[in-house]
Amino acid sequence: MLKAKDLFKTYKLPHKTVEVLKGASVAVGGSERVAIVGRSGAGKSTLLHMLGGLDRPDSGTLEVDGRSIYAMSRRKRTAVRAARIGFVFQSYHLLPEMDVTENVMLPAMTGVLNLTRVEMRSRALELLERVGLADRATHMPMELSGGEQQRVALARALINKPALILADEPTGNLDSKTGSQVMDLLFELSGTNGSALVMVTHSMDSAKLCDRVLEIRDGLLVDV
Repeated sequence: MLKAKDLFKTYKLPHKTVEVLKGASVAVGGSERVAIVGRSGAGKSTLLHMLGGLDRPDSGTLEVDGRSIYAMSRRKRTAVRAARIGFVFQSYHLLPEMDVTENVMLPAMTGVLNLTRVEMRSRALELLERVGLADRATHMPMELSGGEQQRVALARALINKPALILADEPTGNLDSKTGSQVMDLLFELSGTNGSALVMVTHSMDSAKLCDRVLEIRDGLLVDV
């Protein structure tokens, strides 16, 4: 359901040019789980942002469900991203002025699924139940621990029942026990939802739980 081919990305800094990706390619099947590893600065997050349509490559192609993402208008690309892709970030990215339920509802508020406000709220509360946070539904993000905030972020990623989940160091800010719990939930919920999963991680233990492990090496993706 995801196919990226020959992705190149270069950043121009004041005194030098940094080539991050030099022709990276990857294909991900319908419910496949793929881990991406690599040294710090290798381009893992850059690649993930490109796969999600958040950052445009200098050259190369990206298809989701057979449709070329970067050939679309920005508006159309945003709609596809909202409907088909769920994101989980290391730093949670919850909006502090919204309560937990409203944060989970956010992707559904784009209107791509034509849900009513009542339907959005019902789906959000169901997801909060599944991640063990039903009793936190009306709390504000800052009232939650890091592990709880990441579980909210996971529920938010699933609200539109995406075909693909992109997770960028989802346990990077968590202690090992909490991180393990979040990983278990990520695999359980993506499996129940039938979603493909592409996860950037620094943990080989987490990576080995996936169907495939790829490493960014010299700007390319290679099998580990």
